[in-house]
Amino acid sequence: MLALKQEQLFEEIDILPIDLKTEIVDKILASITPLNSEVDKLWVKEANKRKEEIESDSVTLVDGDEVFKKISKRLH
Repeated sequence: MLALKQEQLFEEIDILPIDLKTEIVDKILASITPLNSEVDKLWVKEANKRKEEIESDSVTLVDGDEVFKKISKRLH
């Protein structure tokens, strides 16, 4: 019986608009890992700092593929 209810729920979710689906995902994630506003504030601060560094050209960006190649060489 539970499997049938789950399947019905999944079918209902499939037909929802994307904005409603993302809201559901947000609520599910929040129920799994509750928000920590202090940590969130620190992440926002860090993201803004990095954005400013990129925009001011005070940091050198490295292509992601290049980073993974270097990591792979170090591990093998």
